[in-house]
Amino acid sequence: MFDSLSSKLGTVFSKLRGKGALSENDVMAVSREIRVALLEADVALPVVKDFIATIKDKAVGQNVIKGVNPGQQVIKIVHDALVEMLGSAHSELKFSTPPCAYLMVGLQGSGKTTSTAKIARLLTEKHKKKVLMASLDVYRPAAQEQLAQLGEQTGVATLDIIEGQKPVDIAKRAMDKGRKEGYDVVMLDTAGRLSIDEALMQEVADVKKATNPVEVLLVADAMTGQDAVQTATAFDARVDLTGIMLTRVDGDARGGAAMSMTAVTGKPIKLIGIGEKWTEIESFHPDRIAGRILGMGDVVSLVEKAADTIDQAEAEKMGESLKKGQFNFNDLLSQMKQMSKMGGVGALAKMLPGMGNMAGMLDEAGVDDKMMRRQEAIITSMTPNEREKPNLLNASRKKRIAAGSGSTVQDINRLCKQQKQMETVMKKMKKQGMGGMMKQMKQMMGGNMDDLEMMAGKMNPKGLGAEMDAMKNADNGKLGANPFGDNIPGGNAKLADLLGKGKK
Repeated sequence: MFDSLSSKLGTVFSKLRGKGALSENDVMAVSREIRVALLEADVALPVVKDFIATIKDKAVGQNVIKGVNPGQQVIKIVHDALVEMLGSAHSELKFSTPPCAYLMVGLQGSGKTTSTAKIARLLTEKHKKKVLMASLDVYRPAAQEQLAQLGEQTGVATLDIIEGQKPVDIAKRAMDKGRKEGYDVVMLDTAGRLSIDEALMQEVADVKKATNPVEVLLVADAMTGQDAVQTATAFDARVDLTGIMLTRVDGDARGGAAMSMTAVTGKPIKLIGIGEKWTEIESFHPDRIAGRILGMGDVVSLVEKAADTIDQAEAEKMGESLKKGQFNFNDLLSQMKQMSKMGGVGALAKMLPGMGNMAGMLDEAGVDDKMMRRQEAIITSMTPNEREKPNLLNASRKKRIAAGSGSTVQDINRLCKQQKQMETVMKKMKKQGMGGMMKQMKQMMGGNMDDLEMMAGKMNPKGLGAEMDAMKNADNGKLGANPFGDNIPGGNAKLADLLGKGKK
């Protein structure tokens, strides 16, 4: 969603490189370009004015003008201003004495019912809560049946449907069932409208009064631009929102709505929907999103995603191959599957420091998820013996594999070359260690991999499996000091523990 804004800001900051000192005129020029970039991203005008004023106040002064690297300092100032605009700190979902109610509100078509099911599944899987879902939408055809089907798909209980019952009565019945049957959370999916009207607001207010929810979450479509900000303002004025969930963040929206909503309403964005799958929902961390926008990556989220998705047995197996300096087609296939689980090549590239622009370059070069699927088809067309021993692949075997996978011999030759290159890398890693390999990669990438090199130097020599154990056992502390250095503001205490630097 933030790709366009990230690209524009990257162009602005590139003009600061190489400057020995930064004058007030430089700051003014940069501020004007940032203002244009934010307005083109559909950020609300009052928010843009406050943002630029903050940058000017902090950037024009002795610390920047006489700084060793003024360009980096300005980027740091912009980063901090972005974090403040997006909500300063991560806001967790709240709980109270069971059963606590979560009231889901929003306009029709924003993805409210699907988001209700996603959050319910998240509460069940991550927070180990017993959740009941209830649809209060008695107007939209089959809305209650839709939630019931989503409940079956996600494994979350839903309230029985009684025809003709009023929304407030449904909510009371859901809370009563929650108390009698020991549910921790009752999710109340209210009806939506095509636009704000008094009937909708009164109904939501009545349901809130009857259930006293601990969370009133507005579900807003990130694609709707400034209309989403107006919707948030209207709902907040009437029912006092506790948070916002943005849907369709994986789309090509310009991102301005997300950056404006918190600044205008003062309510935090708590969750974002990043895809259609049940698992494609993330907590919203302002500092991490700001890092992604500015091309600084999001290593914390990357490691957390790895901890959640990487199979322990596969990770240990990969660690053993790493220690032996081996890498066959089974290892390559396992690597591809893990990357797919974590969002694919482009998503991972955006989370690595200094690699944000690589995502577009990878697409242009044809290195995408479709290519990975074609390569998976080639590997699965091999015999177990061929996967284990790549040297067995002669001309006749390659023709057979090409016919079985719907590819060409040239495709197989390219994959074999890729496997050989990875095997060479593994052998060098065994010989030089991870730190030595990262120094070589840093030189290849033009010196933009300091943080990855530092991370590699702290990796557990027992392999990736041990790293995942360390991650899962680490403290879930609040956002703390940056474990990687001044170039990447923000950070997380548990990541610092993982890398052996301890809490700050």
